[in-house]
Amino acid sequence: MRLVTKPVGKPDAGKPHVRFDERGEETERATSASPRLSSTLLKRQKNDSTDAEAICEAVTRPNMRFVPTKTVEQQSCLMLHRARHLFIRQQTAVINSIRAYLAEFGIVAPIGRRGVEQLLEVVADTADRRLPEVARACLAALGSQLRALKAHILEFDRRIIAWHRSHATSKRLDAIPGVGPALATALVASVADANAFRSGRDFSAWVGLVPKQNSSGGKDKLGSISKQGDRYLRSLFTAGALAVIRYAKIHGTGHRRWLTALLARRPTKVAAIALANKLARMAWAMMARNECYKEPAALTA
Repeated sequence: MRLVTKPVGKPDAGKPHVRFDERGEETERATSASPRLSSTLLKRQKNDSTDAEAICEAVTRPNMRFVPTKTVEQQSCLMLHRARHLFIRQQTAVINSIRAYLAEFGIVAPIGRRGVEQLLEVVADTADRRLPEVARACLAALGSQLRALKAHILEFDRRIIAWHRSHATSKRLDAIPGVGPALATALVASVADANAFRSGRDFSAWVGLVPKQNSSGGKDKLGSISKQGDRYLRSLFTAGALAVIRYAKIHGTGHRRWLTALLARRPTKVAAIALANKLARMAWAMMARNECYKEPAALTA
């Protein structure tokens, strides 16, 4: 990443990516590219001079891919998603700790939200003599931390919904089956310019939902998905695809014959990855062409 500094002045129109440093100088990100694209051009040892030489050689190539700069609003929305995801991981860790500590005293509960509530009721019951006072105090502290984390997550959910309702592109993406406000806002915030990708397959490859290739001699050999790119977006796409498949198994797939045939010949998780790939391509087409979602039946008609 290269930074270009210039004196303080009136901000230029159409440049929402301008920043100010501690000295009051304006900083602007001119270009940015993935470090992995230049790492293959390192000649032998890794140091500052060889890194600079590899970067200079990489940026002069005509097929080099650069990353569009995000706006302040997009960066704020991504921070909202990252903070929420961090609190969810902490919530899972606290729940696992509560279950593990109580299991040492022979107190267990069913898996799920109700099971955790039952365990917290046991901790709050001072008449229950199965827990020593020291252990009860520790578990009570973990319970209060769990409630605080849940309150923060709910607040972040409300903020994501508000951000979603204020953006037309996010509301259009919400019409895709398996895409909710969380995935729609994450897409709008993560993709600064959808036209930076040449096709929907390039966008899906950027997310990491396309199979790895080991082809040679005119023979195509495809393996598992590459899992490169944005792990958070990939997990949201996969969760949305699994939700669509669960709904299809209960209520039927309707006019989606492609999904019906796929579930008949492939396991559920394999079908979920294929459907997530399809959803990613749909989302790219809608963002790049500024279109609304169209049902497959409407397209055939």
